[in-house]
Amino acid sequence: MERELWSVLATLARRLDCFPYRGLYRTSDIVVIYLWAVIHDRPTVWATHANHWPSELRPWLPDQSTLSRRLRDDRVVRLFAAMEEQFLTIQVLVGRWIQVIDGKPLPIGGNSKDGDAHFGRGAGAIQNGYKLHAVWGAGPMPAVWGLASMNVSEKTMARRLIPHLPDGGYLLADAEYDCTALYDLAAEQGCQLLAPKRWKDRTGLGHRRVSPHRLRSIELMRKPFGKAIYRARTAIERRFGNCTAFDCGLAPLPAWVRRFPRVLLWVYAKLLINAARICRPQSQQLLAVA
Repeated sequence: MERELWSVLATLARRLDCFPYRGLYRTSDIVVIYLWAVIHDRPTVWATHANHWPSELRPWLPDQSTLSRRLRDDRVVRLFAAMEEQFLTIQVLVGRWIQVIDGKPLPIGGNSKDGDAHFGRGAGAIQNGYKLHAVWGAGPMPAVWGLASMNVSEKTMARRLIPHLPDGGYLLADAEYDCTALYDLAAEQGCQLLAPKRWKDRTGLGHRRVSPHRLRSIELMRKPFGKAIYRARTAIERRFGNCTAFDCGLAPLPAWVRRFPRVLLWVYAKLLINAARICRPQSQQLLAVA
């Protein structure tokens, strides 16, 4: 399966690569070599050795220093974004009436010297590392996502993500997102944030201003219609689970993926690999419109 997924992504990258270049390697050449390493859960140096490639797929390989230097070029992320955009078109086709926001911890060892990783709330414990924050709908890619160190709260990242949401529908979240500012921010995008009250045992709403959109959420959560919609929130747990539950999925960060820029590229590549897996039956149609 790894070779098939890589072939889809490699073809897509080469078709979307419109960046000017000088020298031997286009941006898409660097991306497809990097994807070969990521899809096999290996460091980049592994992909620069010819004996790790089938002869019929092997491109002209750079040395490790060239590959590392070119991966720091912002054109790599821009090409990843162009590939992501192709998968997001499927989100438009399947609809986006209900979307869910949540975070997935990406912990590393507590004794790691990674200066960009910090301790924060992970999966039921205080952990060191990073966290993937995503708004996921029905498409193969998150509608919008971001990466931050573990100590950055869900509310802080939600303030960055919500303004980039497509208009309309319901945005489902857990009680951590029960914040007046987020309700107002979602409403500016035409979305109704739906989240349970953070303090269920408190009947009042305090003395500060309460967003009318928060009041509507509280009212909806008491009604059968709102409860039925909110049951869809568990879909994001399945999304994150499915993103990790295959051979080349988003497993815990390996030892050679440290510092924020490397983690960002690794997570971006894994999300694209997962999207290609989901869209595998429609891969020919996806490549046809690229």
